[in-house]
Amino acid sequence: MDNRQIVIAALPQDKLELDHFALRIVEAPQAGAGEVLCRTLALTVGAGQRAGLQGSASYAGAPRSGIVMGGAAVACVEASNAAAIPVGALVTCPAGWQDYSVHKAGAVNVVEGSGDPAHHLGVYGTNGLTAYFGLFDLGEPKPGQTVVVSAAAGSVGHLAGQMAKISGCRVVGVAGSDAKCRLLTEELGFDATVNHRSPDFRGEFREACGDGIDIYFDNTGGEILGAALRRMRAHGRIVCCGVVSQYDTGNPAPGPRGIPGLLVNNRVRMEGFLVFDYADRYAEARARMREWVDSNALKPLQDEFHGLEEAPRAFIDMLAGGNVGTRVIRVAE
Repeated sequence: MDNRQIVIAALPQDKLELDHFALRIVEAPQAGAGEVLCRTLALTVGAGQRAGLQGSASYAGAPRSGIVMGGAAVACVEASNAAAIPVGALVTCPAGWQDYSVHKAGAVNVVEGSGDPAHHLGVYGTNGLTAYFGLFDLGEPKPGQTVVVSAAAGSVGHLAGQMAKISGCRVVGVAGSDAKCRLLTEELGFDATVNHRSPDFRGEFREACGDGIDIYFDNTGGEILGAALRRMRAHGRIVCCGVVSQYDTGNPAPGPRGIPGLLVNNRVRMEGFLVFDYADRYAEARARMREWVDSNALKPLQDEFHGLEEAPRAFIDMLAGGNVGTRVIRVAE
């Protein structure tokens, strides 16, 4: 049985290109003792994977070429040597970009079979969990506060913004096109939006933020973080989730000016986090998010590519801001 794999052909020195990946066909692996063989149904791609190729993601280890590109998948168990995981079970697993993968039973998570399996990569997966713990544990939103989210139409941002609305906050989204800005206000309930590519971004951002920002959920770093720093209210919180403006380049820009002065003067807390630190609370977060999704208070968005071979193109397009919500690659039915 053939197993198609997308491997890292070469590590990028600057922007990621299609020729940094290659298709390889090998024989499918077999499950050993205590292991399961998984057939990939869908993959997701995120900015953190680009950080891994850059070597700036501590959790990803040192980047290497010649190996299968890593990534999370939802998969069907084709063969099982683990009593607790039956054949036919739907699981999430770190399959990487390939048709078949083998995992120890403890490395996969059995999920419910109802609904779209891809939601387990988005709202119930790392994206939703990141939005949840970043907003509630670090941001600590309170009704009436102003929350600003950058990359607000992205995989994490569109969920974090909606959760802030659920908490009774006024929510401002920063996105990269007028179409995305309209989607955020018209479909997801954001109170205001700003296109960061606008010639008058600074003025429009200042107007949208009103009398200041209580919580800034930062997915981008760079100029947008700099603008938010200058609008933070006393005792505000900056949630450092990602730095997508610095990932797809061989020459990352320096951090914004004003640190630490602006933090000190306004008594602002600026804190980074990794979602994996909250693993023992994932069930709590998923239960709350499922209630919100079921009541239509939280609307998870995703866009799709079809076919394993499209994964590199889907990844590069996502890094250029082409996605709305979670970017999903459908691999098999």
